[in-house]
Amino acid sequence: MGLGLRWLNNLASSSTIDKLKLRKPTEKVVYHGSKNGFKAAAAAGRQFSAKSKQDKPARQPKADGAGKFDLTPNDEQEMLIEAFGDFAQSELLPIATKSSNDCVTPPEVLKASTELGVTMIGVPEELGGAVEQRSAVTSVLISEALAKGDLGMAVAVLAPAAVSTAIGLWGDADQQATYLPEFVGDDVPAAALAVMEPKPMFDPFNLQTTATKDADGGYTLNGVKSLVPRGAEAELFVIAAELDGAPRMFIVESKYEGISVTPEPAMGIRPAATATLSFEGTKLPKGALLGEAADYTEMIRLSRIAWGAVTAGCGRAVQDYLIPYVNERKAFGEPISYRQAVAFTISNVAIELEGIRLTTYRAAALADAGKDFSREAALVRQLTAKYGMQIGSDGVQMLGGHGYTQEYPVERWYRDLRAAGLMEGVLLV
Repeated sequence: MGLGLRWLNNLASSSTIDKLKLRKPTEKVVYHGSKNGFKAAAAAGRQFSAKSKQDKPARQPKADGAGKFDLTPNDEQEMLIEAFGDFAQSELLPIATKSSNDCVTPPEVLKASTELGVTMIGVPEELGGAVEQRSAVTSVLISEALAKGDLGMAVAVLAPAAVSTAIGLWGDADQQATYLPEFVGDDVPAAALAVMEPKPMFDPFNLQTTATKDADGGYTLNGVKSLVPRGAEAELFVIAAELDGAPRMFIVESKYEGISVTPEPAMGIRPAATATLSFEGTKLPKGALLGEAADYTEMIRLSRIAWGAVTAGCGRAVQDYLIPYVNERKAFGEPISYRQAVAFTISNVAIELEGIRLTTYRAAALADAGKDFSREAALVRQLTAKYGMQIGSDGVQMLGGHGYTQEYPVERWYRDLRAAGLMEGVLLV
């Protein structure tokens, strides 16, 4: 708890928040975080129940746009970049190698991130959220800052926020009243948005996991989900499944019968403690269906933007490591950066990274403006898959034999960036 409270105190005492007139939202995050710190975590399978009665779903209003594409962060975004960036560099980066080897993110780090309010970003303010307006751009900036510290732990930290964001965006009044208070309360549950399935050339719009409607109005879920972050400890899932020939989302509690979990350590993002979820005749209540058919498509697009954001963050870590390395490393009496092949490779890393970042920002800005962002989300996916991996590969190549050892971080970044180009779901902005 001390780690999280230390970061909360640093945030609350910062003169920046007064200069930017952000004392009120900051105090809200600090209040919830301090309150959260004095209660032990509950066991998996908690009882989710409605905390209030709502006549209609609560929704965050969209951020006011300037009517043009502007990359300048506003005051609130500057504060969040600083807070989460400092947290990532001071707390995630130093333990990144150990967490990767152990295939787990330390509980104290997860607790600290919760106390910083990461799961509250997508919750409407009337339900306890910390941000007045919905902003995909803000979520992109936070995700990028965390991933610069470590992409694997960023996934572990951001996974529950994807669930709270999904319910905040598409949940009905009962679903919001039942689940969202848990993400701003005393004990935030581990949660995951599970889309991936263990099959080659996975297509999120052609699912093998199925949901069939029962006579009582409920559903029966069957299928397998792979690479689910923190799957063994998660208490709540949003599961993608085929219903009547169309992919849909379902809210699934871990206590439901017919769910089995198998640890699935992966090549990359190992601190996310990925697992396989199996559903065999799992009975879901009639209120489990989340959103409409069109909402599933939007979810996939927003998820792909989120993967672009963490790729940009990890890619920036690679770039920031390579530049001083090639300037300081000498061969034949001069820095290797004097070699044209090395200089061109570093230039390509910078070019590809900026392409990913700008396209990701553009897609998020269009989403906030309520405009069609399908093309931009597709571009983010392509750039992330192709150039994210290339940035990681170039990082290994620039260090030669050293890059292939765990003594240097580039091999971990390569494995994580390879995962970013394959994953679907999990993250959401």
